[in-house]
Amino acid sequence: MSKLDEQNLNKKSEESTEKEMNQKERDESEGIEFSFTKEEEFNQRDEMIERKGEKKDETKEAISSKKNSKGKKSVVKGLMTNVVVGVTSSLLTLSVVSFTDFPRFHDDSSIQAEESAELHLQNSSDAQYTSTFQQTGETTIADIVEEVSPAIVGVVNLQEMQNRFNLETKEVESGSGSGVIFYKDDQYGYIITNNHVIEGASNIKVSLYNGKQVEAEIVGTDALTDMAVLRIDEKYVDKVATFGDSQTLRTGDEVIAIGNPLGLEFSRTVTRGIISGTERTITVETSAGDWELTVLQTDAAINPGNSGGALINSQGEVIGINSLKIAQTEVEGIGFAIPSNDVIPIAEELMKHGAVKRAYLGIQLYNVSDIAEFYRKSLVGSLEKGIFITSVEKGSPADVAGLQENDVIVAINGEEVETATDLRKYLYQQVKPGEKVTLDIYRDGKKQSISVQTGTN
Repeated sequence: MSKLDEQNLNKKSEESTEKEMNQKERDESEGIEFSFTKEEEFNQRDEMIERKGEKKDETKEAISSKKNSKGKKSVVKGLMTNVVVGVTSSLLTLSVVSFTDFPRFHDDSSIQAEESAELHLQNSSDAQYTSTFQQTGETTIADIVEEVSPAIVGVVNLQEMQNRFNLETKEVESGSGSGVIFYKDDQYGYIITNNHVIEGASNIKVSLYNGKQVEAEIVGTDALTDMAVLRIDEKYVDKVATFGDSQTLRTGDEVIAIGNPLGLEFSRTVTRGIISGTERTITVETSAGDWELTVLQTDAAINPGNSGGALINSQGEVIGINSLKIAQTEVEGIGFAIPSNDVIPIAEELMKHGAVKRAYLGIQLYNVSDIAEFYRKSLVGSLEKGIFITSVEKGSPADVAGLQENDVIVAINGEEVETATDLRKYLYQQVKPGEKVTLDIYRDGKKQSISVQTGTN
């Protein structure tokens, strides 16, 4: 090849290269993303940095214009709840940048991350829709789980069963749930759980964080609020959970649930959700009668075996004890937890007295509205609401005051009551044991008032 031919070839090559570079620059200005090889990426780095610096003002103006036209919609679209991610579209580059501590592989990506972070902050000046669990520099879900898990235990309900062939009895597992270690002294570690988890047990075992099983004693139970306190030897307790203020919770706050769904095979399972509602009231049937529980609603998965486990806020504090869920095929993601502000006073009273002290009458009740219409007229006449007394305990405050079977209670201290739940709620929340109450009743179709001095359960 002659020197002239070689010079012409070099010239054409230079012109072709220059043309390609100009075309790439025009394409970039139109928002086209290129996929460079690593070698080309390093070769183009300095030139890209220079162009970015020259067009910074232009980019800010474009971003500001987009912000005004799209508003919050573009911000929300670019944010994910589990990891704080900024999605930035500009004249210079299209990139997805994580604000968690992911490794940076080379200087160019570091520069892109810094610029994208700056643009993200401009786009999000009105609001920051970020997860409370996984912001850079803050505690993550994994950190919280690692910190709290040693205070979460499995609770195994053992009951005696008789062999129908040889009539021998032996203890078998009747059910299992979860519990939270909430207090420790120089002798015992104390565990809060649900009453329905340990009800009817002849023996109880607790599965610790390390998998070891130890025997537990019942300190106290309260069927109405579905709470129970157990204790184990203090030498088995390495961690006590911190309880937070459930009153500060707002709908939408993020929470995690830790427990043992479906038994100990899945011990300390972690699920995540939000507070779906606060101060929900649900009616529950307990061994002590019907009761209305005030609960937190959450969409964090709560399954059989989660009962008694912890509902935890983003600070790693227990703000509820998981208790129940709506179990219907057409319902998904509706679980309930007893608020921590209700749990602690009950737990303290169970530790002191073994039971919650409440005003006591000594009567068995049935709602008039639940009586079959065929029998209602013969029992209560034309009454459609009130509480029918089915039995009176001998020697009880009600017996001493003269209450009788078939009486119908319609008011207490002048406040109308329509159901047994209404009566219990007033009696347990408004009346101290030993105080007198006035009951308005119907007997044989005639209304009268009877004064009763309450006792204690």
